[in-house]
Amino acid sequence: MWRKPGDEEDDAKSLQLSRSERRRRAFTNRCRQFATRMGQADFFSHDTALVLRGAPTPTNWDEAIHVSGIRPRNPARTRSVTSHRLASRPAAHTLVGGLRVEHAARAWVQASVHLSDTELIVAADFLVARQRRLATIDELRAEAQLRRPRLDSLIDRVRDASESSQETKLRLALVDGGLPEPQLAHELYQDDGTFIARLDQAYPEYRVGVEYDGRQHAEDVRQFARDADRWREIDDAGWQLVRVLKHHLEPDPSLAVKLVRRELLRAGWRP
Repeated sequence: MWRKPGDEEDDAKSLQLSRSERRRRAFTNRCRQFATRMGQADFFSHDTALVLRGAPTPTNWDEAIHVSGIRPRNPARTRSVTSHRLASRPAAHTLVGGLRVEHAARAWVQASVHLSDTELIVAADFLVARQRRLATIDELRAEAQLRRPRLDSLIDRVRDASESSQETKLRLALVDGGLPEPQLAHELYQDDGTFIARLDQAYPEYRVGVEYDGRQHAEDVRQFARDADRWREIDDAGWQLVRVLKHHLEPDPSLAVKLVRRELLRAGWRP
């Protein structure tokens, strides 16, 4: 088969993509293909809208594409596409990668009928994160009060300083396990004001830091060396850093809770 220049480079990039990234790209391509059949006022909604906005993917997120229209519009449907007719109100969708995608706060509330509480909080943390601000906590709350007031208690647990889905899951596991809620993105400095590190989660009163270590840099020797220097500096500052690995958090998060609980107790915390 004839191959045009650049195909080899594209193949190499494809091999570097993780399985989840390839899966997400395939799903986005399915959405692009179906978009050619959608009406001018139809848009992607529910968990599909969250995925297209880059949110962490929920369980079985690519089994169906969710498409909505405002009543009386009845969107097209086909196999593996779930069609929704939404109550009459002004549309709020925007273009994301050329696709019409529901407003982030609306999509989050819509997706609440499909997602678990943990999946919803993970998605919400992503949407409201300071570095992207796809929605605000106030927007989530206003939409929830309008459509699904029961979500209010979940929104109370949403934070805008979490930087990954695993960090969110770890925070929830610690609090649900009976530990105090940690501060997020805590910046640590030496006595002379020199910056040491920004800790994912921290208990400043007890000088205990907690980080989820996904080991994405395990094969990067230079990055590992920088991390090792950083760990030493944190220790020199009188802090104990608890590194939580994937097997501590999944499938049984109580292992992560035990690690952090032990260090807090050593530091003087009492339940």
